[in-house]
Amino acid sequence: MPSSAPRLLSGLVMALCWALMTSAAEARWRADDAKVHIRVDGIDRSYVVHAPRVTLPAGGFPVVLAFHGGGGTAESMVRLTRFDAIADARGLVIVYPDGVDRHWNDGRSTIKNKTDDVAFVRALLEEVGRNYPIDRGSVFATGISNGALFTHRLACELAGAISAIAPVAGPMPADLAPHCRPARAVSVLQIEGDADPIIPYGGGKVVDFGGRGEGGTVLSAPETVALWGRVNGCAAVPSPVEMLPQMADPDGTQVARTRFPGCGAGAQVVLLTILGGGHTWPGGPQYAPRFVVGQASDQLDASAAIIDFFLSNRTAARP
Repeated sequence: MPSSAPRLLSGLVMALCWALMTSAAEARWRADDAKVHIRVDGIDRSYVVHAPRVTLPAGGFPVVLAFHGGGGTAESMVRLTRFDAIADARGLVIVYPDGVDRHWNDGRSTIKNKTDDVAFVRALLEEVGRNYPIDRGSVFATGISNGALFTHRLACELAGAISAIAPVAGPMPADLAPHCRPARAVSVLQIEGDADPIIPYGGGKVVDFGGRGEGGTVLSAPETVALWGRVNGCAAVPSPVEMLPQMADPDGTQVARTRFPGCGAGAQVVLLTILGGGHTWPGGPQYAPRFVVGQASDQLDASAAIIDFFLSNRTAARP
């Protein structure tokens, strides 16, 4: 066999894995909510909005921005998170944006498309604020993978508009970390599987799926929350690790919680480590084979935990 053949075969396998990971969550489903288009910096951008069918709360609806992973779409993020039902029950507006070429410019130097996605989010929030009665002091961001990494960038660069973030399967990009100087405290709930085969829990190189992904490097999950602890003026040493109770039948995963106490301006910094968990949304579907993304844990309902975290930060003071 020619020496280039193993490399070609590896690339084909990675390409198949990429296709499985990014398409499975979209199969047999489309959002009921209409897609909205907006032009930003001369580029046609889009997003889906789900507004709750409930009485308007005092001060307006909190807003959650939910960013898909690399290769995903707004519709796939609706399917993955199932946020709409929680939004209807608890009175939130959920916004599912689309990335250019299905990716976000999350701060890694290896990102191929350098679109100004921070400017897009800024414009999107202005438009959503004109069209819906929202609480501009309660805007939150979550996402998975590339979308999770992008929420770190938003917290660093758009802290005036974002009160809290909840990245899933996506710690801080290493290229972004030295420049992260948010204008105010931002609460962080980091959710990471310690057996993630794509974005390593322990930090380092991100799998690039034979060149179809974005590659680059990330901090470890513990380094990420330690950084946010320093930024938010929290205690240097976290509280002892707590094991959360089992929620479902044993599936090979457990959830460990690490908190940084004493943060300034009412902020919170929390790490939920999914022991045995993969590059997945806990409580969500096993959207691709385990050999590709690892185990989807049933021991945490990430969507409910994220909304609880966001709403607990709704009244937190921010200078």
